[in-house]
This record gives sequence, structure tokens and C-alpha cells, in this order.
Amino acid sequence: MAEVQNGSEAEKVPAVAFTALKPWLVVDAPKASDAVQFYKTAFGAEELSRVMHPKRKADHEIPLVLSAELKIGSATIVVSDTIDDSFATVKSAVTGGVICLETEDVEAALVQAVNAGATTEGEISEGDDSCCGGRVGKVKDPYGNIWLICSSSKKCADVEA
Repeated sequence: MAEVQNGSEAEKVPAVAFTALKPWLVVDAPKASDAVQFYKTAFGAEELSRVMHPKRKADHEIPLVLSAELKIGSATIVVSDTIDDSFATVKSAVTGGVICLETEDVEAALVQAVNAGATTEGEISEGDDSCCGGRVGKVKDPYGNIWLICSSSKKCADVEA
């Protein structure tokens, strides 16, 4: 058991081991299918799975994506449509996410994202003014999320080691 501080008292609780962290991007319905295609084109995402909303599928209306898991590099993200009040509440509380992607070719990654429909946000920064001292460019996807396109640097490697 791990000891957890809760206020001024310590309590014994079972230790929890997490197996994954999956950022969840919620987009306005019915744009999740478009978002999945954008992430494939812009960032080379691989679609691992997709679950369609059962009510929409049965009614033969425009199919809504309940969730789609995408792999980008070594990470997995989930993309879904805003389909009910619970997602609407989450969506209204969040104005978009910030995701960092590492690559050795920042410029080519930015061009690829812009060609897929993203917009650039500022100039590429370098050194002490950027993430971990590497090169960083920023794009905003059509769904309001900011993507930092970063090169790795020695500072990042030192921290990770």
C-alpha cells in the first residue's frame, strides 16, 4: 500500500499502476471522421480502431464516430465527435489541447500539416526560447488544437536519461 496525503492526515491506499496515457480530442459532430483523416495526412497517424455511434448507425443518419484510436509515433490519441450532453460539457470547458510531436525535420512536418489544412502559429523558435532548447514550430489544426512540432535536443536527452 502507498501512503497518500489527504489534507493533514495520511491514509493507506492501494498503489495504482497505469498502463497508458491517451489524450482525448473532442471535435464538433460530425467532424471526427474528417479529423481522423486530417491527422493521418498531417502527422502520419495510423488508425488502430474506430467505434461508430450505435444510434446513428442504426438510423442510417450521418454516422458519428464514438471514438477512434490513432497512433502517432509511439503515442496513442483518441478522437471523438461531440454526441451528447456529457461531451458538450467537456467541450465547453476546454478550448483545445496542446500536443507536442518530435521530429528531426521540423520544417517538413510543418509543411505537411499546413498542406493538410493546419494554419501556422508564429515563427519557428530555437535555443533557449523554445521547448528543451530545440527547434519548435507551431500549427493549429482545423479543430482548434495546437500542435508543437519539435526537434529533440541534448537538453531533452539529458532530462530523459
